[in-house]
Amino acid sequence: MTRKLFVTTALPYANGNCHIGHIMEWTQADIWVRFQRMRGQHVNFVCADDAHGAPIMIAAEKAGITPQAFVANIAAGRKTYIDGFHISFDNWHSTDGPENHELSRDVYRALRRNELIDVKTIDQFFDPEKQMFLPDRFIKGECPKCGAKDQYGDSCEVCGAVYTPTEVKNPFSVLSGATPVMKSSEHYFFKLSDPRCVAFLEEWTQTPGRLQPEVFNKIKEWFAKDEEGKGGLGDWDISRDAPYFGIEIPDAPGKYFYVWLDAPIGYLASLKNYFAKTGGDFDAYMADETVEQIHFIGKDITYFHTLFWPAMLHFSGRKTPNHVYVHGFMTVNNGEKMSKSRGTGLDPLKYLGLGLNAEWLRYYIAAKLNAKVEDIDFNPEDFCARINSDLVGKYINIASRAAGFLAKRFDGHLSGDLGVEGRTLLDGLRAQAAAIAELYEEREFGKALREIMLLADRVNEYVDQNKPWDLAKKEGMDAVLHDVCSVCIEAFRLLTIYLKPVLPELAAKVEAFLRIEPLQFADAARAMGPHQIGVYQHLMQRVDAKLLEALFEAPEAPKVIPGGEDLAPEIKIDDFSKVDLRIAKIVKAESVEGSDKLLRLTLDAGEGRLRNVFSGIKSAYKPEQLEGKLTVLVANLAPRKMKFGISEGMVLAASHADEKRHPGIFVLEPFPGAQPGMRVR
Repeated sequence: MTRKLFVTTALPYANGNCHIGHIMEWTQADIWVRFQRMRGQHVNFVCADDAHGAPIMIAAEKAGITPQAFVANIAAGRKTYIDGFHISFDNWHSTDGPENHELSRDVYRALRRNELIDVKTIDQFFDPEKQMFLPDRFIKGECPKCGAKDQYGDSCEVCGAVYTPTEVKNPFSVLSGATPVMKSSEHYFFKLSDPRCVAFLEEWTQTPGRLQPEVFNKIKEWFAKDEEGKGGLGDWDISRDAPYFGIEIPDAPGKYFYVWLDAPIGYLASLKNYFAKTGGDFDAYMADETVEQIHFIGKDITYFHTLFWPAMLHFSGRKTPNHVYVHGFMTVNNGEKMSKSRGTGLDPLKYLGLGLNAEWLRYYIAAKLNAKVEDIDFNPEDFCARINSDLVGKYINIASRAAGFLAKRFDGHLSGDLGVEGRTLLDGLRAQAAAIAELYEEREFGKALREIMLLADRVNEYVDQNKPWDLAKKEGMDAVLHDVCSVCIEAFRLLTIYLKPVLPELAAKVEAFLRIEPLQFADAARAMGPHQIGVYQHLMQRVDAKLLEALFEAPEAPKVIPGGEDLAPEIKIDDFSKVDLRIAKIVKAESVEGSDKLLRLTLDAGEGRLRNVFSGIKSAYKPEQLEGKLTVLVANLAPRKMKFGISEGMVLAASHADEKRHPGIFVLEPFPGAQPGMRVR
């Protein structure tokens, strides 16, 4: 029977770029999802931007734009990460979408009908300088449990304790540094302490297989009460006072849902948005008892996903998660905490920008992951060894050692008779399919890759024993050479099946090389058979250690332009003086035949001659709009030989960092009075 899987990852908060923790979590979930799809299971894999809350409101205010515009700018950059690391989400949405507004209010109304919403007047920290109530994360101080300094107002990153902001010792406002004062305010609470909630959660958390053992053990601590009956589950404050960017609570003007109420509902909203696009029936799907709802999350948000979230769903009449899979954090160099300023952060965009293969990182992350809540460490030397020795040295080289002989001697045709030794090897590889599948199912990716590399070792032993390079030199050994190389290619196909959830792009290249349909896990049970393969082209390079050194070089501190892209690293006046900027007159502008982007500009820069410059501004200007205009030319740029001729400089133009969402190119034009040849200083 085909499984129906509804899979999510935690929603990244829309106040900044994605970090390596997002990539690690997405990769873990994506590998599991791709494996399930290879088994023929039906998967809906969705995520969204967590778009609400005071931090976004405050950041937008500083940037001088609306919260909606701020979130849109952040969201516009997500695709680079998702596509760059081959994450196969079916849908990406926002918690500020209409589906989430509707669902959040529906959940709230159902909880209220169930008499699980309480209204209390509470004392709350208020910033006297900013004149606003302070969100938990804008209060810092000492943890009331362990005394750790510089902890947020809702939870301690050192001991894991969860508490209210008023319990924090020596509090201060993150916004102004002022000591907050107490003010009374009416707040709405979800009654998690209600005996119905406690009884449900005790049963839900104890369901075998729903949670990892270490997660369940932590949850038991949150249920525990002391000898005086204190402790246990407390009611959850689900409201925030205006000003706040979020979803207004029905029948409560000026009150908004705390972001942690509507954020997980964003999982449902993204799925509903996806079904609206594809014609699916959201209500019927969520009412289907055979649907498995599965969340991949980091250990820092366990409390919300294993207590509040299932209770909210259950008591609003909705399906609860079947599994919540929790993972640890990623550290660098034997546990060192990531720090951009110290150069110990692993910036995903920098990784891609340096040309490092995204599947190297996918493989490395997978090799470190298991089903436990353990931190994983990125070590550059270990990274190089695993990619170069295992992935390239053991796996890729199997194909490269055999494909050339098949192409030159047998026109790419595989042998129909693989010999006793070859069939025995291949049968041994096929016999491991079920065990490897079980490891993928249980998220034991590191163990799965170790088993796959042991199989690769077997294949390489077979190659070394049969030495196709020697067989090719001996007369009368063509049939044996044909069989040995065909065994290698079939073994390579089997290993590719096992690695495909981790290395989807590489697997696609292999499928093209082998001239076969996209590989499914069931294909491991049957042979490829007599077949003509394509010409082998190198599939993966080895890691250059110098690139890894560049990856961890401490960056220059960026200067942020509100609503735009970061400034480039700081330069000195001597650097600027090397660029010779001149006023130039556009004497003639014309389209370039065969190019959709370029215009050919003939420029007078006051030199007594005319220059020819190609500029990619065709989408924004017609030639007649430019002729006779003045502009700014980079005059000392080395001439560049292009398909259409020589370009002798560059015309300056402005554009938005995200040109897809904010199209427009604006050629610089000086004020009247400037003359061709004048230098811009």
